[in-house]
Amino acid sequence: MSAVPVPQPRARTADSASGAAPDSAGGRRSLASGLLLGAAGATVVLLASGQTWAEGDAATGGGALPLTVDGQDVTGVPAALAVVGLAALVAVFAVRGVGRRIVAALLALSGLGATVSAWAGASDSTALDEEAARTTGDAAATIHAVGHTAWPYVTAAGGLLILLAGLLALRCLVAAIAPVFTGTRMAALTDILGEGDLYVLGRSLLRIVSQSAMLIGFGAGGVLLTVLSPRGAITVTVVTFLCSAALLRFGTRDRPARAGAGEGGGTLLKESLSGARLVLGDRRVRALMLLFWLPAMFVVAPEALAAPYADAIGASPAALGLLLCAMAVGHIGAELFVGSALSPRNRSRIVLPVAAAGLLPLLVYAVRPGLPLALAALALAGAGAAYVIGLDQWFVDAVPQELRGRAMTLLTAGLMTVQGLGMALAGLAAEFFPVHQVVAGSGIIGTVCTLLLVAEVRGTAPGRMSDTEGRDGADRHVTSR
Repeated sequence: MSAVPVPQPRARTADSASGAAPDSAGGRRSLASGLLLGAAGATVVLLASGQTWAEGDAATGGGALPLTVDGQDVTGVPAALAVVGLAALVAVFAVRGVGRRIVAALLALSGLGATVSAWAGASDSTALDEEAARTTGDAAATIHAVGHTAWPYVTAAGGLLILLAGLLALRCLVAAIAPVFTGTRMAALTDILGEGDLYVLGRSLLRIVSQSAMLIGFGAGGVLLTVLSPRGAITVTVVTFLCSAALLRFGTRDRPARAGAGEGGGTLLKESLSGARLVLGDRRVRALMLLFWLPAMFVVAPEALAAPYADAIGASPAALGLLLCAMAVGHIGAELFVGSALSPRNRSRIVLPVAAAGLLPLLVYAVRPGLPLALAALALAGAGAAYVIGLDQWFVDAVPQELRGRAMTLLTAGLMTVQGLGMALAGLAAEFFPVHQVVAGSGIIGTVCTLLLVAEVRGTAPGRMSDTEGRDGADRHVTSR
């Protein structure tokens, strides 16, 4: 690979002509699916809203009077929103561009509103009370033996179908926004900084800024809550997201896609799965990607269990905040040192040793350390992420340029997934074992798994793979081009 990326043409006449049809066909399939789901959901909502939702007996002077109420008596919102959804289904085919997105969003919101209102009405007895008062003429009439049917839940299911139709029309169903954004950003970074040391340092700077922003956010959030309500603080957060979106929209320029519409051939889901197969089909790339993922899965255990551990050692809420920040502080310090003090060659040299030893500080938890020792261990564990700087360069060197956007998206999605899985597993283990043992066990198991993975990465290093493996990798790269 060259150090400077070769700009790709913004449009190719032949590819554009051949690719227009598949893309258009994919859009029509999504809209057709949305039409069927939306129509089915609206029908279900309208029919189920007319069925009996609740029943009971009203006490009268002559005994008990059986009463029933249907969905329209309980709440007319689901049926009204189903009608709105049907109108949106028709309109989504009549408009294009921004108008279609707005109508699709309205369709999705209609489904969401119908679902929420139907679910809320599933246990509502107010309509029965009103019916009892109207039938008996006694405003104080009481209802006995109240029962609720399954029809509200059927209505909610219909609302979900309408919501799903809106999401399909929006093309949001098959996309995970955060990984796609991060993968696109990382791929664009190579266009801006090239594939050499500047790219590696740029990635490091983004991580430093992200970790620092998290620390600042902890402090700023606490300050905001002293002067604003939680709702006000969330509103401020929404405004900051909107500012970020505006900065991206107006502060960056358009860059050409790495592949034409016809090269992927089909829907976003099909292209995403195809890209994942191409990326993970290469042994070297697969090993490097796992080296990003595996340590991250185990290192989140102390963060996931910070609150119960602070409670176990009798630490204050302020100490809990320190436990949550310690790993980020270590990460920032290590990134700054490795990025500024080490040469590219030395950054590559420390990748495997630091990755292998990065989880060892968690073993300190085996002795149930107090706050100072726990903070030191967490800071060291955070510093263990310094190996990622050199690993970034290896990853860029191993992934073909035209697959880099997909590879970065897959890398980010996998990282988010394994971190969430690691937290969930740590919480599950803490149900059966003491918290400090879970964190120490995470360090032990993670270190063993990482050592095995380090051996695989070493075995796939350039020059160590067999001739056959090398030829297969080259064939894959050529084919994907």
